[in-house]
Amino acid sequence: MKCPFCKHPETQVVDTRLSEEGDSIRRRRRCLSCDKRFTTHEMVELRMPQVVKQNGMRSEFDDERLRNSFTRALHKRPVPTDLVEAAIEHVTQKIFAFGEREIPSRQIGELVMKELLKLDKVAYIRFASVYKSFQDVDDFTDAVDAMRKPSQRRRKTD
Repeated sequence: MKCPFCKHPETQVVDTRLSEEGDSIRRRRRCLSCDKRFTTHEMVELRMPQVVKQNGMRSEFDDERLRNSFTRALHKRPVPTDLVEAAIEHVTQKIFAFGEREIPSRQIGELVMKELLKLDKVAYIRFASVYKSFQDVDDFTDAVDAMRKPSQRRRKTD
């Protein structure tokens, strides 16, 4: 690490301590050229992947957009906040666990739909109707039928 005083490229670590929270390391360093001391802090940097939209444009992952998707779908639904937060965290962790630099927005939408299906079926249909661009009542019927167990599905009559 460069010395902040004389810009010499070599420094010596004099002391290392773990922070109280355990999420960073504090190091006291001494410059081998000018002999001045300074402190550095090391922390883990987690980077979420870039989101690739359907039109090919890329944007930073925004957890607030993810939260808004859940909020809109669950508007006036009886789902506890802690379950919603857990679902958002689950989606975020899945995205991070892929370990990719980029992720298609479609893949994020699928993860959200899976979590909404576990939380509330009405919220799932709301989200699916926008996400999948439902055009008519048949699209809603198909989505509801897809949620049901095979023994509960209605038979189509033409």
